[in-house]
Amino acid sequence: MSTDTVDTPPDLAGAALDALESEAIHIFREVAGEFDRPVILFSGGKDSTVLVHLARKAFWPAPIPFPLLHVDTGHNFPEVLEFRDALVEELGARLVVARVQDWIDDGRLTERPDGTRNPLQTTPLLDTIAEQRFDAVFGGGRRDEERARAKERVFSLRNAFGQWDPRRQRPELWNLYNGRHRPGEHVRVFPLSNWTELDVWRYIAREGIQLPSIYYAHRRHVYRRDGMLLTSGPWGGPREGEVVEERTVRYRTVGDGSCTGAVESEARTVADVIAEVQASRLTERGATRADDRLSEAAMEDRKREGYF
Repeated sequence: MSTDTVDTPPDLAGAALDALESEAIHIFREVAGEFDRPVILFSGGKDSTVLVHLARKAFWPAPIPFPLLHVDTGHNFPEVLEFRDALVEELGARLVVARVQDWIDDGRLTERPDGTRNPLQTTPLLDTIAEQRFDAVFGGGRRDEERARAKERVFSLRNAFGQWDPRRQRPELWNLYNGRHRPGEHVRVFPLSNWTELDVWRYIAREGIQLPSIYYAHRRHVYRRDGMLLTSGPWGGPREGEVVEERTVRYRTVGDGSCTGAVESEARTVADVIAEVQASRLTERGATRADDRLSEAAMEDRKREGYF
């Protein structure tokens, strides 16, 4: 179903996007009819922004019937937070923000020695799901991003501790989704499961979806660490021997600033980005996320603990 082919004819690419859009809208409506308290995980990144766009189409002209949830590490790029708040205001939606800093301040979490807060998002996420009694949580995960996510079903059951067990995955045949869950359990829902990064960007182009400016080429002071271009922020800066340089870069993915790297790029428009993605042989997470390089099973380990 993916349109991830360099020479896909425009009419076939458009038909494939229509099919992906239709599937995602069907999933949103299925959840609305089957669950009591769904929520959309929304960070302001490209995938969650596409999710919100699809939710608007699924229920138009009515407003999106569920709130948005952002687990804020406190290490986000300011451009992304500004975009998040502007879109929420435009939608008239309710935004629930779980701030990792609040969990650190009251002792429920402890800062990591390496300074990254990405792994610290799990506890605030699970606590907020429990407190708000959310029973279905939409996420923007795609199977092409990473091997652990390739194992995930569209409806992914999480136990009473928010944990994911790949052995409890349910079959999903003919777009039939099983949302059955016990009290205390919830279901993660991934409407973009069958999309690729290229599909997402082609859909952004077709629909005229606005994104944070850091997804496009701009000048930024960066330093190189472990093969990635990082930038300074509240999460810290260069270590001894790491040289800061001004380069033209963009971000392929948006996450905790301490572990999300930029890529050198001249792609200043959506069309430029599409051409760049077509030529790339690395997924956005594989190229720019240090937290995925901790081990071969880093993502799967975090997902078992309740991560997105």
